[in-house]
Amino acid sequence: MTRWLSPDFLLHQFGAALFWLGIIVLFIECGLLFPFLPGDTLLFAMGLFIAEDKVDIIPGGHVGDLVFALVIYTAAAFAGNVTGYLIGEKVGPRIYQHDGKIIKREYLDKTSEFFDRHGHTALVAGRFVPFVRTYITLVAGVTKMRKHVFFVWSFIGAVGWVVALTLIGYILGRSFPGLGKYIDLVTYGLLGVTVVVLAYEWVRKQREQRHAAADSPGRKSPATRQ
Repeated sequence: MTRWLSPDFLLHQFGAALFWLGIIVLFIECGLLFPFLPGDTLLFAMGLFIAEDKVDIIPGGHVGDLVFALVIYTAAAFAGNVTGYLIGEKVGPRIYQHDGKIIKREYLDKTSEFFDRHGHTALVAGRFVPFVRTYITLVAGVTKMRKHVFFVWSFIGAVGWVVALTLIGYILGRSFPGLGKYIDLVTYGLLGVTVVVLAYEWVRKQREQRHAAADSPGRKSPATRQ
């Protein structure tokens, strides 16, 4: 596994400072158009590390650390979203014309399709889809989505994403002491889920394209061909 994707490696490198590093990671992944960061695994791992006393953030024990992490990480994710929206609002059209290695037109197009399909709730559902959560706010800014609507749905998405993954890690850490020893295996599992989600989206898109081609006016029906 690439070392920077390993929460255990990062914990050994940064110790309790990993929590503060996590704020930067979440902000960048959610707002600065850099999707190759381990946001999902970091949230899960932080919940697990808090449960196992591997990080000590503030006085107050497990509960204090957990509540503090949920609040601060939600704020970081939401702030990242707002930044991404503002970038899209100001320079989005120019970004759309760019097709680089990180900001690829393919990612923007897929995110636009996801946004069109799910509407406002894409800001919630998109949180759990890799790449989409990075570009969805840019698309919202480019399309001039009303700010108050964006803020509400983006905040709901930030809360749902941070709370769900962090609490899962915390609950499993409390229920199964020593699970942290296998954090890299758990990370592999989360990455596997990510691959499944992306594969499902790819298969669904291919199926839709085949159906669209079959239903297009230029395609003759079996009766016409006879």
